[in-house]
Amino acid sequence: MSDRQLDVLVICGSLRKGSYNAALARTLPALAPGGMKLRTAPSFERFPLYNFDIQDATGFPPEVNAWADAIRRADGLVIVSPEYNWSIPGGLKNAIDWVSRMKEQPFKDKPVALQSAAGGILGGSRMQYHLRQSLTSIDALLFGRGDRHVCRAEIPREDARAQGSDGDRHDQASAFRLRTIHPAREREGIK
Repeated sequence: MSDRQLDVLVICGSLRKGSYNAALARTLPALAPGGMKLRTAPSFERFPLYNFDIQDATGFPPEVNAWADAIRRADGLVIVSPEYNWSIPGGLKNAIDWVSRMKEQPFKDKPVALQSAAGGILGGSRMQYHLRQSLTSIDALLFGRGDRHVCRAEIPREDARAQGSDGDRHDQASAFRLRTIHPAREREGIK
Protein backbone atom coordinates (compact mmCIF):
# COMPACT_ATOMS: atom_id res chain seq x y z
CA MET A 1 0.00 0.00 0.00
CA SER A 2 1.28 3.44 -0.91
CA ASP A 3 2.05 6.13 1.67
CA ARG A 4 1.07 8.79 -0.85
CA GLN A 5 -1.68 11.14 0.30
CA LEU A 6 -4.47 12.27 -1.97
CA ASP A 7 -4.03 15.96 -2.68
CA VAL A 8 -7.43 17.66 -2.70
CA LEU A 9 -7.79 21.32 -3.61
CA VAL A 10 -10.53 23.28 -1.82
CA ILE A 11 -12.04 26.11 -3.87
CA CYS A 12 -14.22 28.57 -2.01
CA GLY A 13 -16.82 30.32 -4.16
CA SER A 14 -17.17 33.21 -1.74
CA LEU A 15 -14.68 36.06 -1.56
CA ARG A 16 -16.06 37.34 1.76
CA LYS A 17 -13.78 36.42 4.68
CA GLY A 18 -16.69 36.02 7.11
CA SER A 19 -18.83 33.87 4.82
CA TYR A 20 -20.40 30.63 6.02
CA ASN A 21 -18.82 28.88 3.06
CA ALA A 22 -15.34 30.19 3.86
CA ALA A 23 -15.84 28.89 7.41
CA LEU A 24 -16.96 25.53 6.04
CA ALA A 25 -13.93 25.40 3.73
CA ARG A 26 -11.61 26.10 6.71
CA THR A 27 -13.29 23.27 8.62
CA LEU A 28 -12.74 20.61 5.96
CA PRO A 29 -9.05 19.74 6.57
CA ALA A 30 -9.89 18.63 10.12
CA LEU A 31 -12.65 16.38 8.74
CA ALA A 32 -10.50 14.70 6.07
CA PRO A 33 -9.86 10.99 6.47
CA GLY A 34 -6.34 9.61 6.78
CA GLY A 35 -4.47 9.54 3.50
CA MET A 36 -6.03 12.77 2.28
CA LYS A 37 -4.57 16.27 2.45
CA LEU A 38 -6.75 19.28 1.71
CA ARG A 39 -5.21 22.57 0.61
CA THR A 40 -6.71 25.94 -0.24
CA ALA A 41 -6.85 27.04 -3.87
CA PRO A 42 -5.36 30.35 -4.95
CA SER A 43 -7.96 33.13 -4.95
CA PHE A 44 -9.76 34.17 -8.11
CA GLU A 45 -10.48 37.58 -6.60
CA ARG A 46 -8.23 39.49 -9.01
CA PHE A 47 -9.33 37.79 -12.22
CA PRO A 48 -10.58 40.31 -14.79
CA LEU A 49 -14.03 39.67 -16.20
CA TYR A 50 -13.66 37.12 -18.97
CA ASN A 51 -13.19 38.86 -22.29
CA PHE A 52 -11.84 37.12 -25.37
CA ASP A 53 -10.18 40.37 -26.43
CA ILE A 54 -7.95 40.20 -23.32
CA GLN A 55 -7.19 36.55 -23.93
CA ASP A 56 -6.44 37.20 -27.61
CA ALA A 57 -4.24 40.26 -26.95
CA THR A 58 -2.21 39.12 -23.93
CA GLY A 59 -3.06 35.47 -23.27
CA PHE A 60 -4.30 34.19 -19.96
CA PRO A 61 -3.57 36.43 -16.96
CA PRO A 62 -0.94 35.03 -14.54
CA GLU A 63 -3.56 34.64 -11.77
CA VAL A 64 -5.71 32.50 -14.08
CA ASN A 65 -2.72 30.31 -14.99
CA ALA A 66 -1.84 29.87 -11.30
CA TRP A 67 -5.42 28.80 -10.50
CA ALA A 68 -5.48 26.37 -13.44
CA ASP A 69 -2.09 24.90 -12.46
CA ALA A 70 -3.28 24.34 -8.88
CA ILE A 71 -6.31 22.46 -10.24
CA ARG A 72 -4.15 20.36 -12.57
CA ARG A 73 -1.79 19.36 -9.72
CA ALA A 74 -4.64 18.22 -7.46
CA ASP A 75 -5.96 14.67 -7.38
CA GLY A 76 -9.45 16.02 -6.78
CA LEU A 77 -11.41 19.12 -5.84
CA VAL A 78 -13.96 20.22 -3.28
CA ILE A 79 -15.86 23.35 -4.27
CA VAL A 80 -17.57 25.05 -1.35
CA SER A 81 -19.78 27.87 -2.53
CA PRO A 82 -22.74 30.02 -1.57
CA GLU A 83 -25.78 30.52 -3.74
CA TYR A 84 -26.28 34.00 -5.21
CA ASN A 85 -29.69 34.71 -6.75
CA TRP A 86 -30.38 30.98 -7.06
CA SER A 87 -27.15 30.35 -8.98
CA ILE A 88 -23.34 30.38 -9.02
CA PRO A 89 -21.58 33.44 -7.56
CA GLY A 90 -20.24 35.67 -10.34
CA GLY A 91 -16.60 35.45 -9.25
CA LEU A 92 -16.56 31.65 -9.28
CA LYS A 93 -18.41 31.50 -12.60
CA ASN A 94 -15.95 33.99 -14.09
CA ALA A 95 -13.00 31.85 -12.91
CA ILE A 96 -14.55 28.76 -14.50
CA ASP A 97 -15.22 30.73 -17.69
CA TRP A 98 -11.53 31.73 -17.91
CA VAL A 99 -10.15 28.20 -17.50
CA SER A 100 -12.84 26.73 -19.75
CA ARG A 101 -11.01 28.42 -22.65
CA MET A 102 -7.73 26.61 -22.02
CA LYS A 103 -6.63 23.94 -24.46
CA GLU A 104 -5.24 21.80 -21.62
CA GLN A 105 -8.48 21.77 -19.62
CA PRO A 106 -7.63 21.64 -15.88
CA PHE A 107 -11.05 20.25 -14.88
CA LYS A 108 -11.01 17.40 -17.44
CA ASP A 109 -11.46 14.06 -15.67
CA LYS A 110 -10.93 15.73 -12.27
CA PRO A 111 -13.12 14.33 -9.45
CA VAL A 112 -15.15 17.15 -7.91
CA ALA A 113 -17.31 17.21 -4.78
CA LEU A 114 -19.67 20.11 -4.11
CA GLN A 115 -20.59 21.61 -0.76
CA SER A 116 -22.47 24.70 0.32
CA ALA A 117 -23.74 26.45 3.41
CA ALA A 118 -26.62 28.88 3.50
CA GLY A 119 -28.97 30.51 5.94
CA GLY A 120 -32.05 29.09 4.21
CA ILE A 121 -33.51 25.60 4.12
CA LEU A 122 -32.13 24.68 0.69
CA GLY A 123 -28.49 25.15 1.68
CA GLY A 124 -27.27 26.22 -1.76
CA SER A 125 -28.80 23.34 -3.69
CA ARG A 126 -29.86 25.54 -6.65
CA MET A 127 -26.28 26.80 -7.01
CA GLN A 128 -25.02 23.24 -6.95
CA TYR A 129 -27.42 22.31 -9.76
CA HIS A 130 -26.11 25.14 -11.96
CA LEU A 131 -22.48 24.48 -11.01
CA ARG A 132 -22.92 20.84 -12.04
CA GLN A 133 -24.02 22.02 -15.49
CA SER A 134 -21.00 24.31 -15.92
CA LEU A 135 -18.54 21.67 -14.69
CA THR A 136 -20.07 18.92 -16.82
CA SER A 137 -19.48 21.08 -19.90
CA ILE A 138 -15.72 21.04 -19.20
CA ASP A 139 -15.57 17.30 -18.45
CA ALA A 140 -15.20 17.37 -14.65
CA LEU A 141 -16.16 14.13 -12.88
CA LEU A 142 -18.84 15.05 -10.37
CA PHE A 143 -19.80 12.84 -7.45
CA GLY A 144 -23.38 11.71 -8.02
CA ARG A 145 -24.75 11.97 -4.52
CA GLY A 146 -21.89 13.28 -2.45
CA ASP A 147 -23.14 16.86 -2.25
CA ARG A 148 -23.23 18.44 1.18
CA HIS A 149 -25.65 21.18 2.13
CA VAL A 150 -25.35 22.96 5.46
CA CYS A 151 -28.76 24.54 5.99
CA ARG A 152 -29.63 27.27 8.46
CA ALA A 153 -25.96 28.20 8.78
CA GLU A 154 -26.50 31.39 10.79
CA ILE A 155 -24.63 31.87 14.04
CA PRO A 156 -26.69 33.28 16.90
CA ARG A 157 -25.80 36.96 17.33
CA GLU A 158 -24.08 36.48 20.70
CA ASP A 159 -21.93 33.67 19.25
CA ALA A 160 -20.92 35.84 16.30
CA ARG A 161 -19.66 38.56 18.66
CA ALA A 162 -17.81 36.01 20.79
CA GLN A 163 -16.13 34.15 17.96
CA GLY A 164 -13.40 36.71 17.34
CA SER A 165 -11.77 37.39 14.01
CA ASP A 166 -10.57 33.88 13.22
CA GLY A 167 -14.02 32.28 12.94
CA ASP A 168 -13.06 29.23 15.05
CA ARG A 169 -16.41 29.06 16.76
CA HIS A 170 -18.20 29.16 13.43
CA ASP A 171 -15.93 26.44 12.06
CA GLN A 172 -16.75 24.22 15.04
CA ALA A 173 -20.46 24.79 14.40
CA SER A 174 -20.01 23.90 10.72
CA ALA A 175 -18.21 20.68 11.63
CA PHE A 176 -20.98 19.78 14.06
CA ARG A 177 -23.63 20.39 11.40
CA LEU A 178 -21.76 18.28 8.84
CA ARG A 179 -21.58 15.41 11.33
CA THR A 180 -25.20 15.81 12.43
CA ILE A 181 -26.72 16.21 8.99
CA HIS A 182 -24.60 13.49 7.43
CA PRO A 183 -24.09 10.64 9.93
CA ALA A 184 -22.66 8.50 7.12
CA ARG A 185 -19.49 10.60 7.39
CA GLU A 186 -19.00 9.24 10.92
CA ARG A 187 -19.49 5.67 9.68
CA GLU A 188 -16.88 6.38 6.98
CA GLY A 189 -14.43 7.37 9.72
CA ILE A 190 -14.49 11.10 8.99
CA LYS A 191 -14.43 12.90 12.31
